[in-house]
Amino acid sequence: MNRIFSGVQPTGNLHLGNYLGAIRNWVRLQDDYDCLFCVVDMHAITIWQDPAELTASIREVAAAMLASGIDPKANIVFNQSQVPGHAQLAWIFNCVARLGWLNRMTQFKEKAGKNRENASVGLFAYPNLMAADILLYKATHVPVGEDQKQHLELTRDIAQKFNNDTGVELFPIVEPLIFGAATRVMSLRDGTAKMSKSEASDYSRINLTDDADAIALKIRKARTDPEPLPESPAGCEGRAEAANLIGIYAALADTDVGEVCDTFGGQPFSAFKAALADLAVDRLSPITTEMVRLRDDPGYVDSVLRDGAERARALAEPVLREVEDAVGFLHP
Repeated sequence: MNRIFSGVQPTGNLHLGNYLGAIRNWVRLQDDYDCLFCVVDMHAITIWQDPAELTASIREVAAAMLASGIDPKANIVFNQSQVPGHAQLAWIFNCVARLGWLNRMTQFKEKAGKNRENASVGLFAYPNLMAADILLYKATHVPVGEDQKQHLELTRDIAQKFNNDTGVELFPIVEPLIFGAATRVMSLRDGTAKMSKSEASDYSRINLTDDADAIALKIRKARTDPEPLPESPAGCEGRAEAANLIGIYAALADTDVGEVCDTFGGQPFSAFKAALADLAVDRLSPITTEMVRLRDDPGYVDSVLRDGAERARALAEPVLREVEDAVGFLHP
């Protein structure tokens, strides 16, 4: 069976974009692939994190995976820092990847901004650790969004260079699994910006921990324009907020934008928002309820992560041994 590795950072406030763009897709893939789902806490510390908040966020992300329907028995659910092979392989890949490759990574430029000289080395070398995450388990496929495609290309380059340099066909050339545009969820306050945990206004996002009243209120307050809903997808052009809300409805309803336009086209946003709020509450409330239950049972969440880490280490150790042998490290 083909193997998937995918991860999400534990930076708190998991939101609708994380669910529709990643976690829901993982749930749908788990029956067709051998899956490892990772809370990538080592990636999180490329920028400073409050230790207590990071601990809580690791559990929250794990709880969100479980509450959304990921089966921890059929899949491996763990946090990255508990498998030393991630860091070990990342160092080897630091010696394989070229500075020129990393200098082309647009996400580093965006995150570092004007303070590039003050950015951590970890933030710069982040893509090498991502490559190690994937290749430590010889994953064949990775679900990625558009913003991660460049990092996956780097993973493929590192795998090819390692194989060529050592003369050993050790790593597979990983294939991306890219999902539709409807899963790209934008801010409820600005339809041109991605929904984000870091945006100042909580009204910009629907958190997976929001109750039904909060979800409905945020959708009612979502920014729109004065025109009625478009009657076709073409009518969404130049109307970022309208396109975003229609896309969210389509994703939650498992339909396409054209169907939503056929149903609601010409109606005022007030009526559409009411229908969207009902749909969002129906889809998200069971997840929120289970997340709250799991948050109150940290011992169970920890046991899932502990078991997952043991199983992940069992997969990683022979691969790391192969890598070390290929490099020439001595095992006396």
